[in-house]
Amino acid sequence: MKIAAFRYQGRAGVGVVSADGQQVEPYQLGDAEAALGALPLVEAQAAGRPLPATGPAIPLQQVQLVAPIPRPRRNVFCVGKNYHAHAKEFAGSGFDSSAKSGGDIPSAPIIFSKVPESVIGPKEAILIPAEVSTSIDYEAELTVVIGRGGKGIRKADAMQHVWGYTIINDMTARDWQGRHSQWLLGKSFDTFCPMGPWLVTADEMDGQATDVKCWVNGELRQDANTKDFIFDIPTLIETISAGITLYPGDLIATGTPAGVGIGYKPPKYLQSGDVVRIEIGGIGVLENPLR
Repeated sequence: MKIAAFRYQGRAGVGVVSADGQQVEPYQLGDAEAALGALPLVEAQAAGRPLPATGPAIPLQQVQLVAPIPRPRRNVFCVGKNYHAHAKEFAGSGFDSSAKSGGDIPSAPIIFSKVPESVIGPKEAILIPAEVSTSIDYEAELTVVIGRGGKGIRKADAMQHVWGYTIINDMTARDWQGRHSQWLLGKSFDTFCPMGPWLVTADEMDGQATDVKCWVNGELRQDANTKDFIFDIPTLIETISAGITLYPGDLIATGTPAGVGIGYKPPKYLQSGDVVRIEIGGIGVLENPLR
């Protein structure tokens, strides 16, 4: 099942996308609930409650997709350096405050976060704050959506807590990331968390073995598979939940493959007018322009 959040005729809506991707059937939700995107539906399913009824189908081309969870209830959990090739690429870039020496592979997951206010949806413009930074980079990431929450979740049980998946572009101001040593500021600028195009339930795809690709202006930059993770999804859930209670709708961006702009010499930072297109198998495409 794919659940999309959207605007239609001036109102927020949430619905299930048809198998052919041509229509969306809106759930019967009040305006306040619909404004939260798919979050109320994830919470309902995690609690064992039935989903609301749906109304007549609307052609998908007639709606404006927004981020499936437009304002997460708290920061998005993010994982740094979780593909072997990217860990080496980033450690050698000179911007990695976590690296002890060039090419180091982390011995434990590196976890940081992005503030909820940085989230935008498909087709929305990523804003380059030229007066603040011009070292703007992209990071294509499979993102886990937590269903049933918990604390102290064991790896053996972790996948039972995965509701599904979406795509996040973990946009980054590289100079801020390097300057401030920890990564919250450089990852959380306004518009720096494009998300979408929708949520996909875990029964429809295998997040532990799916392709992750990213193009900039039609040039393929990132091309990997989540089988290349250093730390798999159960390990990430076990690590985060060891001391932090996870709740339905929490998001974990699982890290990005090699091929980010900082990995090129000279770096290929994003410019106004560029278009970043991310495609993840089983989910679809997230595309955003730079402005």
